[in-house]
Amino acid sequence: MPIYEYVCANCSSEFEELRSFTHMDAPAACPECSGQGEKQLSVFMSFTTDPGGETRAVAGGGGCCGGGGGGACACAASV
Repeated sequence: MPIYEYVCANCSSEFEELRSFTHMDAPAACPECSGQGEKQLSVFMSFTTDPGGETRAVAGGGGCCGGGGGGACACAASV
């Protein structure tokens, strides 16, 4: 099961919860005040090892930058 990030609408506390995919969008109870936590958009990162044995981070997708959605993405802006 994946871990999802939530923020409490009541006390603004940020917390994580292990939930099934079918329940990811349902409100989560805040561990601080028992208020209603709303799921946040989050990205992931993984690591890979190249043939030379060097480990490096590989960013996950998300938003217009990782999803190929184009638009006004700051990552694609040229300076």
